Order: sequence, then structure tokens, then C-alpha cells
Amino acid sequence: MTDISSVAVIGLGYIGLPTAAILAGNGIRVHGVDVSRRTVDAVNAGNVPFVEPDLDGYVRKAVAEGLLTATTDTPAADAYIVAVPTPFHADKSADLSYIEAAGRGLAPQLRGGELVILESTSPPGATEHLAEVVYAERPDLAAERSLDFAHCPERVLPGKVMTELVTNDRIVGGSTPAAAERTRTLYETFCQGQILLTDTRTAELAKLVENSFRDVNIAFANELSMICHELDINVWELIELANHHPRVNILQPGPGVGGHCIAVDPWFIVDAAPDAARLIRSAREINDAKPQWVVDQVKAKAFDVLQDTGRAPVIAALGLAFKPNIDDLRESPALNITAAMAEQFAASTILAAEPHVDELPAVLAGRENVRLCPAKAAIEAADIVVLLVDHTAFANLKPLAAGKHLVDTRGQWRDR
Repeated sequence: MTDISSVAVIGLGYIGLPTAAILAGNGIRVHGVDVSRRTVDAVNAGNVPFVEPDLDGYVRKAVAEGLLTATTDTPAADAYIVAVPTPFHADKSADLSYIEAAGRGLAPQLRGGELVILESTSPPGATEHLAEVVYAERPDLAAERSLDFAHCPERVLPGKVMTELVTNDRIVGGSTPAAAERTRTLYETFCQGQILLTDTRTAELAKLVENSFRDVNIAFANELSMICHELDINVWELIELANHHPRVNILQPGPGVGGHCIAVDPWFIVDAAPDAARLIRSAREINDAKPQWVVDQVKAKAFDVLQDTGRAPVIAALGLAFKPNIDDLRESPALNITAAMAEQFAASTILAAEPHVDELPAVLAGRENVRLCPAKAAIEAADIVVLLVDHTAFANLKPLAAGKHLVDTRGQWRDR
């Protein structure tokens, strides 16, 4: 039984809001905090401002029962969960300004004895840094170090968050063993997976390592796809054959790597140990370079169209999200490729098809040669079809692209 009856979740994004809703669904009074008035108003109306299966039902129920409310100001609570963005600077070092702002925002509400949990994916030492920010704001609490701090990184897959929050194992790193135990007790209110205790720095690095492992393996697949292109070999068939070996499991290549974790987290390791993290750095560079490689393939097709017709091609860009069947555009290679095509092929019309958004994102909205278009209409009007995201909605549309120039970055339309 937890001693915590109220929790303030700071940051109501793709992780914070599901966490707030599932805590409230287990009887804890939750105050959601976000800088966006639009997000706060949506949550208070029982609505979800982004796409995540099943989340809307949890939010509606929690709001209706009075267990979840949202505000732009951090209130007093027994525990605080910080789930704010951790982007990187131009030099790839971690930007901790959102974490620092969250710490300064919660500090005035503290009485002593509260639990402060950092869920944001962070470089080693970030939880300690958050503690110092809070104590700098509250020197009256600093002498006794009366607060508990912990790091509990999220480990969920977008599109399956409400399931994996409950079923996945969790890592809890405490500033002290008592802080780790207290955090475990709170997460046991909803987590059915194993909760593993360690210190804060190990917990922080564990999350980075998990995503870097994925990044390195994706980089192998992406580099393999480029090698196969040069050798005129079908990479999808090659991987399928190689994976019949009992100890080989090559991942599928794509147009790059996106999302709030895998495309970002490895750089935190590189920044922390730049001389030692050579393989991790190389994998990041391979995956970061893949979008321009895709653009170059489209450029070759565009030259063929120009030679055949004497005009710039119409290009259908299928998908803008960073993975299938969600609306999340963070660090999306598909979005970056579409923006690069709009810039590099200024005479072409780019028909962007993304069934999970209602308007073009800002990076595309100001470009005169880009239009948001339904997928079928985009394919029918296009000279070149670029399949960037393997949304389920695109699975059966290959016949519409017959006779057109095709760049399939996902292998969704490959012959089975």
C-alpha cells in the first residue's frame, strides 16, 4: 500500500498523459500539469489531444470520476512525476531546460518528504541535477535532504502504451534505497511487470542502452539496404533468407529512425563518453544519413520523369509519422524526407498523405508546392510514389501505383 494519495504529473504528452490516466484509474488523485492551454483544456474536457489507442477511455473515466484534472500551474501533491521532453542541442548534448523548468515549478509547493520521480529519458546524472535545481530553489529543505528522488524511465511502444504501461517490467533508480522502494510501491499500484531497483545513474543509462541497442541493429539493416541497392539485390528477400539462421534476426530497413527515443537517446551516451562510444556514434550517423539517401533515390526517378515527359514530376509522399498507425511526427524521417523533397524539387508538386493528421505540420505548411492529400488521390495523381510509412491504410494500395515510379522504403508493397 502506497503512502501517496496524490500525484502531480508534469508534462501531459505521449508518456505523461497515459501515466496520469492509469494512476487515476487506480484510485490516485492526479493533477496533470502542462504548459499548453490547449492540452489542459482538452484533458479537462475528457479528451486526448493526440492519437493513442484506448487512452481516450481512461481519460474520460478519470475526469468524470474527479480523479484527473489538468492545470498550467504545478499544485501541491505527495509525489511528482516529471515527464517533459529532453531534446538535444545542435552539438548533440542533452537539453535539460525542460527538466530544470519542471523542478523550479514544483519547488514552491514542497513541504518536505515528497517523492520526485523523473521519467524523462535523460543522460546519466540528470536526476541528481534535478535534485540540485529543486534544492537551489528551496534551501530550507536542502540541509536535511528531506526529499526522495528517483528515475523511472518509460519503456513503452507508441500505439501500445496503455497495455505496456501495465505489463512491461520497469527499472527504478533511487537517490537512496528508501527512495527506490517508495517509488516501487507507487508503481505497483498499476504495473504488473517486475520492478527492478538500482541507483539513478544506472537507471538513466539503462534506458539509453536499450534504445541504442535498437539503433545499432537498425543501422545494420539500413546499411545493408544501401549495399543491396548498389549490388542490385532485393534487401527484403535477402533479410528473409538470412533470418532463417537460428541465431540471426536482422531487423527491417526503413527511411531512417524517428521518434522521441531511438533517434535521440544514443547521442546522450556519445556526449557522456565521446571517445568510447564509437559504434553507437557510427550507428547514429548511418541512420541520420538514410533520409538523404532516400531523397537521392527519388531524385534519380525525378530525372527519368523529366527526361520522358519534359516536366517536373508530381510526387506522392505516403506517410509523415515516425512509425505506423500513429500521429507522432517527432524526429520523423518521413517528415524530414518530405520537407527535403519540397525544398530540393521546388518545381514539383508534393502530395503528402498522412491519414492520422488533419493539417500539414509547420515544416511543410508554409511551402507552396506541398499539399495534404488522401492517399488514393495522391497515388493516382503522382508520377513518383514514395512509401515512407507502412500505415495499415496503405497496405492494399499498391495496384494504384502500377506503372508509376516507386520508392518503397518500408518493403510494405514487396512481393511476398
